[in-house]
Amino acid sequence: MRRRRTWAPYLFLLPNMVLFGLFTLWPAINGFDLSFYDSNNGLVFHAVGTGNYERILTSAEFWTIARQTLVFVLGFVVVSTVLAIALALLLDKQRWGRGALSAAYFLPVVVSPVVVGLIWNAALNRQTGLVNSVAGAIGLGHPGWLADPDLALVSVIGVGVWIHLGFYTMIMLAGLQAIDGSMYEAAAIDGAGTWQRIRHMTLPLLRPTTFAVVTLATIAGFQAFDFIYTLTGGGPAGASTLIVQYIYQNGFSSPISYGVASASAVILFLVVFAVTFLNYVAGRRRESI
Repeated sequence: MRRRRTWAPYLFLLPNMVLFGLFTLWPAINGFDLSFYDSNNGLVFHAVGTGNYERILTSAEFWTIARQTLVFVLGFVVVSTVLAIALALLLDKQRWGRGALSAAYFLPVVVSPVVVGLIWNAALNRQTGLVNSVAGAIGLGHPGWLADPDLALVSVIGVGVWIHLGFYTMIMLAGLQAIDGSMYEAAAIDGAGTWQRIRHMTLPLLRPTTFAVVTLATIAGFQAFDFIYTLTGGGPAGASTLIVQYIYQNGFSSPISYGVASASAVILFLVVFAVTFLNYVAGRRRESI
């Protein structure tokens, strides 16, 4: 009986671990191995050692895309986190209709990102889009949200925030509702105002939740691709091309270069792992203070 109890949890985990190994772990290992090979348009492979990594790291195109990815991630993480905290604070104080508002905020999360990209592509159209129709009506003109290289990345950040904001807001709301309400009552009795309570109580107590949201948003930012591909296609002139699209173009667009695509994916994994680890370390240090 003891042996059965010892093995029972592992038997329940076994089907999931088999699928994880076949469809996640093995492709990752194979992709890492493939990063040391080059091919003639994906047909004949030959070993090149670290040649693919050298080719990527000496490419001006790669560094341009890396810079755009960094700008996107920073903008996406900062705006998403700030707005998630603000919306969570408003929802926490909402007495009527909180469930309906929460559902409305969360709705974009369950919509396919590809569909979201198509919807916003139509909404941000310079001539016929809803956004510019409203902007023109109030005297703001007709900005080229998707046609202007200076605005395309900003538009992509905005759509990315719109997609994920509901999810991060729900996490923040859960963190807020876990705070003991008696602490706020004691602070109010001591004369602390609303802003003082938010600044000196709510934000410090939300720190673990905030770090969780920052970590999730960072990972989502580096992995962004699907809605961007249908929104701008990486344009105009590559102004909104991010690292995942760079991997896609090398792996699926002619001339196909599986080795460069795999090496780029390995670099992306290392960057995401490093940033996530630093967030984790910073969060633990903050908690220990």
